[in-house]
Amino acid sequence: MPTSFTVVPVEAPEGNPDGEGEADRGEEEGSGCERCNRWQPRRESGVGDGIPRESSPFINNASMERGNIYEGKNMALFEEEMDSNPMVSSLLNKLANYTNVTQGVVEHEEDDDSKRKEIKAPRMGTFIGVYLPCLQNILGVILFLRLTWIVGTAGVLESFIIVFICCAGTMLTAISMSAIATNGVVPAGGSYYMISRSLGPEFGGAVGLCFYLGTTFAGAMYILGTIEILLKYIATNAAIFSGGEEATLNNMRVYGTCILALMAIVVFVGVKYVNKLALVFLACVILSIIAIYAGVIKTAFDPPDFRICLLGNRTLLSGDHVCAKYVIENNLTETTLLWKKFCYDDPSLNATCDEYFRLNNVTEIQGIPGVASGVLFDNLWSVYGDKGAIVEKQDMPSVPVPSLEEVKERSDAYVYTDIMTYFTMLVGIYFPSVTGIMAGSNRSGDLRDAQKSIPTGTILAISTTSFIYLSCIILFGACIEGVVLRDKFGEAVNGNLVIGTLAWPSPWVIVIGSFFSTCGAGLQSLTGAPRLLQAIARDGIVPFLHVFGHGKANGEPTWALLLTALICEIGILIASLDSVAPILSMFFLMCYLFVNLACAVQTLLRTPNWRPRFKYYHWTLSFLGMSLCLALMFICSWYYALVAMLIAGCIYKYIEYRGAEKEWGDGIRGLSLNAARYALLRVEHGPPHTKNWRPQVLVLLNLDSEQLVKHPRLLSFTAQLKAGKGLTIVGSVLPGTYLDKYTEAQTAEENIRSLMGVERTKGFCQIVVSSSLRDGISHLIQSAGLGGMKHNTVLMAWPQSWKQTDNHFSWKNFVDTVRETTAAQQALLVAKNIDLFPMNQERFTEGNIDIWWIVHDGGMLMLLPFLLRQHKVWRKCKMRIFTVAQMDDNSIQMKKDLQMFLYHLRLNAEVEVVEMFENDISAFTYEKTLVMEQRSQMLKQMQLSKNEREREIQSITDESRSSIKRKSRSSPQCITQDVDSLLPNDIQEEEAQLIHDRNTASHSTGMVKSQTAITTPEKIQMTWTKEKLISEKHKNKETSTMNYKDIFNMKPEWGNLNQSNVRRMHTAVKLNGVVLNKSQNAQLVLLNMPGPPKNRQGDENYMEFLEVLTEGLNRVLLVRGGGREVITIYS
Repeated sequence: MPTSFTVVPVEAPEGNPDGEGEADRGEEEGSGCERCNRWQPRRESGVGDGIPRESSPFINNASMERGNIYEGKNMALFEEEMDSNPMVSSLLNKLANYTNVTQGVVEHEEDDDSKRKEIKAPRMGTFIGVYLPCLQNILGVILFLRLTWIVGTAGVLESFIIVFICCAGTMLTAISMSAIATNGVVPAGGSYYMISRSLGPEFGGAVGLCFYLGTTFAGAMYILGTIEILLKYIATNAAIFSGGEEATLNNMRVYGTCILALMAIVVFVGVKYVNKLALVFLACVILSIIAIYAGVIKTAFDPPDFRICLLGNRTLLSGDHVCAKYVIENNLTETTLLWKKFCYDDPSLNATCDEYFRLNNVTEIQGIPGVASGVLFDNLWSVYGDKGAIVEKQDMPSVPVPSLEEVKERSDAYVYTDIMTYFTMLVGIYFPSVTGIMAGSNRSGDLRDAQKSIPTGTILAISTTSFIYLSCIILFGACIEGVVLRDKFGEAVNGNLVIGTLAWPSPWVIVIGSFFSTCGAGLQSLTGAPRLLQAIARDGIVPFLHVFGHGKANGEPTWALLLTALICEIGILIASLDSVAPILSMFFLMCYLFVNLACAVQTLLRTPNWRPRFKYYHWTLSFLGMSLCLALMFICSWYYALVAMLIAGCIYKYIEYRGAEKEWGDGIRGLSLNAARYALLRVEHGPPHTKNWRPQVLVLLNLDSEQLVKHPRLLSFTAQLKAGKGLTIVGSVLPGTYLDKYTEAQTAEENIRSLMGVERTKGFCQIVVSSSLRDGISHLIQSAGLGGMKHNTVLMAWPQSWKQTDNHFSWKNFVDTVRETTAAQQALLVAKNIDLFPMNQERFTEGNIDIWWIVHDGGMLMLLPFLLRQHKVWRKCKMRIFTVAQMDDNSIQMKKDLQMFLYHLRLNAEVEVVEMFENDISAFTYEKTLVMEQRSQMLKQMQLSKNEREREIQSITDESRSSIKRKSRSSPQCITQDVDSLLPNDIQEEEAQLIHDRNTASHSTGMVKSQTAITTPEKIQMTWTKEKLISEKHKNKETSTMNYKDIFNMKPEWGNLNQSNVRRMHTAVKLNGVVLNKSQNAQLVLLNMPGPPKNRQGDENYMEFLEVLTEGLNRVLLVRGGGREVITIYS
């Protein structure tokens, strides 16, 4: 985006026109180079976002040192361009020390004035900066608390598949992320920055917020993991509530809330200590993993002694009891505590005991037989179960019992499953253990060579963790008994953490290590999530998040931290790690999906700026990763996936509707350009089919002296007409030259775009500066649009003041526009009395849209009312179609045919046929034509001075007025009218308006109404009969000669009139009377617009004809077809 500059001249001091003294003084005072410039550029922010349009500071930079620009004469040829284009030496110096940081990144922002800190040279390499942070974020709570249970439930094979699918998804995402991250500098913000700059603000905001929610819920998951380790394995007596499952959940809620508050305070007070402790937490993770591998090696020759007690094939809870029904001591048989549990506390050997206990033996097996025991083959297959099922050893003999009622009563003796298990649920629980691959890209600003370190460190970390997970699956299956693996909380091994039983030298290594690891991960989430939200808020793409962009004086996101803690509390109130894990899986998967999509889009578009240093990527890999992430979303939980997509979709539409406009050079915009190019090339071949025809409107607007739109309701009408969803181009012409009118053109375009936004008119704006108004309109009609997306319809307002000399849109320009649209085979819509048309907020509750179909125009008259009635303004109006029957027409058959035609067009409208016969031309028509021709002849032939011209025209006007008055006294059929209203001005070059009468408007309406009242009963017939037709023809033949003679006797000069003009005026007057009679109260009248005369000598008369034709009507839309069919009866 180009940066806007305003150049302000700075006056040089007296006696120093070259400003050399100022330059020296500026150097001495250390004030920079701005004072030494002859011109002082001032940076303006980009439209709508407050971010400079140009992301590079090298071109048009006001801070570029110019103290030595004019030294010497080697570069004198380029000195005029030095203000905007720097010397290459200066550019290279800036480039070498350039750090691309975005506004809104706390780490790079000193205060609200956006004064940048001096950024220290980054020293972190691949291992410390990327590899270890990714390792710490990927390895976490799921590995220690759930991986053994997943292996025992899903079996080694299916667990291997789960881990492989998840790791493959993250690896493919890492490849795509590496390509994006090495395609330029990635500031802090990680995946949000990459997605938003690659896919646009809508996708970036939606996915950024989803990533924020995922990170926040990850914090809740880590806190729940911390509480589970604390209450289950460290301080088992610290539970506040005791009892069943609900008590456990309440303990999690209480302790979780307390630890969340404690962690939030730590983050608020001293986030730097959290970062310093990160290495300590990472050391705990690494030591724990080393302890696991050491324990596996030890089991090969000295397995640990963890014995499991089984009744039949059912796993019993560990306790102080001996794993036997009875023992023999001193030749005496004594029952054990286990006997009492199943025999209702009766120690006698003949007691009534549980049926299953009586039929099955008690056996004791080794819980960790070791890697060489061959238990791997027993753990290959899955053992899924329902909630509350007893954990059983599959290959142990067992005598079943017909009823389980006794077992339910003695439920405290067995190990039970706490949730129902199935493959897809385990995928959702496991996936959070492979998240965290963005940790390296988030630190890109602190890396010595980010474009080398991010791909290497991230892919190496994913490879390492994938190896750890896959190897742990095989080793767990090979070392640990299946019933112990399925014992989620270690109830059969004295309440030990199952993975801890395998560790060496002690289970406490894993317990303590996992506790600190989950604590550290929770702190990291509460540290990172608020900063991500702050970055989104400061980007300004989501207006309601603006408050979260503020923080403490040092930039810490206080309000964002508060919101993060509240959302995290929601996850803690869920209180189940197994329920929270699929939620954050959805948000992370959606984020990874869009990272892959961003890479695929950029690769397929082949934009010139797409030049990643990381070369080992391909769009197929990105597409595969995207598909895998989408599949994993629905595999984990289809309803969570739909909810996550709904949330992202709502955020996307909100940003699209209310968010600030951004131009980040994103791939979606590039994709739109490519799609537009492809579509334009497709529609280039030939005109569209009639079924696909829709009005592509070029709206011609008039502007006043302040470049404001004169008739804003023309845009309202355009929006109401857009039910056809076609193209809209709003154009206007400024007279002058482009160099002189450049600023006015920009102002006009901004005003028109603003009005288009208010009127919700979707389209494009095009301003043309031309030497004359006529040429500019011609240029718009010829060149507006592109390829197949050119306009096919021109919409303009009727020039109400076409008779006045100060009107720039004169009648001649109007007539030329009509001719040019006809030549271009474009339809023309002329809205008369446009200021009376409704606004978009108005609603017509009743009324009619009347169509007067005089000549066939390709169906435009039928299509336009249908499109208008799709809008709320016109929805309740009814369509009425009138057509005119001549003397030889069968009006009854015409009505039937028209009704059938409308039926085939699927249009609902009332039909009426108006019959008109050829009656005598009235004296009023002759007089009106005479005055029109006299005025035209005078203005063309007289070569007198202005005063002489006015005197002569006044004398002719007085004579015409007196003659009309005489005839009006002698003949009541002659209608008087002020001649001044019939004498419009010709063109501006004739200097002044010659005839003007302010009483014109009041006379004209009454005149037409009175004429209509007199002539209508005799001239308009609704039904013709054969006898009436014959009689009328004979009547006309007998009286026509006598009538003409009588008329010419009234005024001899009438006989010299152009008979073509007389006939045209006769048609206009008579048709106007008919339309007024039927449609005077209609909400809108659509009329066929007659074409201009082929002879240009009669152009001014054409305007008078149209004026007479539409006189007395409120809202009129004159329609002229483009010469092709636009509506069809076929499907």
